Parts: sequence; structure tokens; C-alpha cells
Amino acid sequence: MTTQPLQIGPHTVSPPVVLAPMAGITNAPFRTLCREFSGGRGLFVSEMITTRALVERNEKTMRLVHFDAGERPRSIQLYGVDPVTVGKAVRMIVEEDLADHIDLNFGCPVPKVTRKGGGSALPYKRNLLRAILREAVTGAGHLPVTMKMRKGIDDDHLTYLDAGRIAVEEGVTAVALHGRTAAQHYGGTADWDAISRLKDTVGALSDIPVLGNGDIWSADDALRMVRETGCDGVVVGRGCLGRPWLFGDLVAAFDGRGAEDYARPTLREVADTMLRHARLLGAWLEDESRGVIDFRKHVAWYTKGFSVGSDMRRSLAVASSLSEMGDLLGELDLDQPWPAAGADGPRGRTAGRNRVVLPDGWLDDPYDAACVTPDAELDTSGG
Repeated sequence: MTTQPLQIGPHTVSPPVVLAPMAGITNAPFRTLCREFSGGRGLFVSEMITTRALVERNEKTMRLVHFDAGERPRSIQLYGVDPVTVGKAVRMIVEEDLADHIDLNFGCPVPKVTRKGGGSALPYKRNLLRAILREAVTGAGHLPVTMKMRKGIDDDHLTYLDAGRIAVEEGVTAVALHGRTAAQHYGGTADWDAISRLKDTVGALSDIPVLGNGDIWSADDALRMVRETGCDGVVVGRGCLGRPWLFGDLVAAFDGRGAEDYARPTLREVADTMLRHARLLGAWLEDESRGVIDFRKHVAWYTKGFSVGSDMRRSLAVASSLSEMGDLLGELDLDQPWPAAGADGPRGRTAGRNRVVLPDGWLDDPYDAACVTPDAELDTSGG
């Protein structure tokens, strides 16, 4: 299957594949790995950057907005609930040449975000959404502004079609939809039909791209999403956890090559990638031990499907140096082939939540944002 490249403002993205921003995951080292496997093709977005923390030049946030020299276009995802602060952050990005593309987060379902009216809760307040988009697009000037969202808060409070219309009216360059509500969190099955409906709604107003997100565990899933929904591209999140080579598979799939060109690494190749990932994290954090500690969360994802005992997984998950990691990995049967089953399936968080934590009175009026105050901004980035 061959598809048209994705156009994000002046940036041509081919294949039409975007790495989803994921807190604590899509930092510069992980983006480097994904980019290497894809041959530099695709769009790789930073983890969530809080507008307040950026404007205040929080130390952690300034590290998160670092891009490697080879990253083009540089893509930052911003989170904010206050139009004024969002506008300041966007203008700072433009004036200091911090990025080439800005994505706005209206999809995060975690309680510490939604309880402040942010993430997937925010599009319920239509006027507030419009004000934030207007400030961002106006402040961005020549930089393209996109947005990522969910279907809504729950099945009784769906917002994605209204949000899509508002995005078009305010000059947003592309919209991405995760086919779940905030209440679903990461549970159940993503509603790809909603992506089709959004494409129809936006397509009746504009030719801006609509991207689909949710339950893309393999390159074939991505092709199927495009075929079934008519979306212009895909956003890949949890499917690449512990599998940065998925982006190489996606390049092959969208170039029309078959599954014989997909990566099927042996455990030895996976172990080499694990060590490289940890090494990149150590260089980024300027501390080998901190890099290895930060890497620990990735161990279960990388080893999924292989014959690696629970004791070994626990040992790898408490390793504190590259040499210790290397020694532990060396004890495994590294000639194991890629597992025939289990390694390509769901990974990461899969539980639903069913209850969304919201500010008091949030659902009383979809047009009244009086319950949102500037101090509702988070002061830390990365989720």
C-alpha cells in the first residue's frame, strides 16, 4: 500500500507516521533510536512540555526541549489551560527558535492533568479551547500548530467533532484523534469509526490532515487504520514501547513493501538496542547511572515475548550501570529468534479508569470556563 506524504505546514512527512508524545518516554534518546530505525523518515514529537514551566525556564523543562542536531523538523508538544500562558510559550518558541512545529495536548487522561481542566478534559469548554488555539496559532506565526485529542470525557460528553470544527476555524494545521474517551484511559478497544467521522467532519470544511491514533501495534495495523478510516496518517504510541524498530517496519509498509522486510530481531539484537538506549540516556542526562536507572522502565517492553525469566527481568530492572546491564544480558540465550507470538501485541498501560477527575462544576456548562484559573497550569513537564 502506498500513500500520500503528510503535509504539516511546510513540512513533508513521508511516510505519514508520527511518534506520539509519551511522558517519560519520547525524550531525545528514544527519538534518536526511532529515527535511526526509520532512516530519519517520519515525525517524532517531544514529550509533553508544560507552558508555564517553559515560560519560567524550569531546568527539567529546558532539558526536555533539547533536540539532537539531526532532528528536523523539531517538534514540541505543549500542554496548557491558560490562553495567555500558552501564547507566551508559543512566542518564546518562535523567538528563540526552539522548534519547527508545535502540537497542543488535548488528549492526556491522567488525573493530575484532567483535575486542572487540562488534556482530554479541556475541549469540553468550547470557548476556552478556541481561545487557546487562537493564541497559539497567532503567536506561532510561520510555525504550524497541530492538536491531539480524545473523543471526549466519556460517552455522554463527546467533544471531538466540535473540537475538529473549532480547530479548522482557528487555523490549526492538522488534528489527531485517539479513538478513546478519557474515561476509557487505555482500556478497551480504540474506536476507529470515530476517526472516520472526524475525517468526514473536518474534510467538509478544510483539506487539513486528520491523523488516527489508538491500537496500532504493528505496521499492518497502521495500514489497516488508513484503509478503514480514510485518515491521512497515523500517530503511534504504546506500540513502539520497547520496539523502536517499529518505525522501520512502518517505512517498509507505507512504501509498499511486504512483511518480509519487517524487523525480526534476535534477542542479541534486542540486547544491543537496550544497551544503546541506556547509553544514550546516560549521555543525555550526563550521568551513566541515572541513564540506566531511567532505562529500567523499558526492560519489560524490550524483553516481551522472549524467554527471559522473572528473576532476570527483576535484576535488569534494578541494574545501576551499563556494565551490570551488559553482564546480565550476557547470561541470556541471546540467539533466541524473534518470538512467533506475543511480542507484537498490546503493551504499556491497558487498564480503563471509568471515572475522570475534573474540576468542580466542570460539566455544568460547556461554554463557561470560569472554573479555570491561570494557577491551574501544571508547573512540571513530561506528564
